[in-house]
Amino acid sequence: QLQLVESGGGSVQPGGSLRLSCAASGFTLDFDAIGWFRQAPGKGREGVSCISSTSGSTNYADSVKGRFTISRDNAKNTVYLQMNSLKPEDTAVYYCSACGQSFRRCVSMYPADFASWGQGTQVTVSS
Repeated sequence: QLQLVESGGGSVQPGGSLRLSCAASGFTLDFDAIGWFRQAPGKGREGVSCISSTSGSTNYADSVKGRFTISRDNAKNTVYLQMNSLKPEDTAVYYCSACGQSFRRCVSMYPADFASWGQGTQVTVSS
């Protein structure tokens, strides 16, 4: 089965940067997209960004557009999320997950369309 492991979280000041990694192992070809989600304390899981496993097409939530960049390294079976200009409201546990639906559906970033969630990595943005 597909196994996903997130890493790269930490604590930074507002305006800082972090790069998250999502390493995949197992049946890595059996999905159409990888997405990044986040969950802040007391809130639901929110889609952040996703990338097609084949075309490389990407999608971003309005709240992170222009600040975050998703990318992939197929040779390493890894998806990255470069986060710049971080704000306190970006504080959350960040998860990656795989979507088996068409990319057109996956770009909506509804958590129910994704599976094989990792354990998450904590991102804290505070002064």
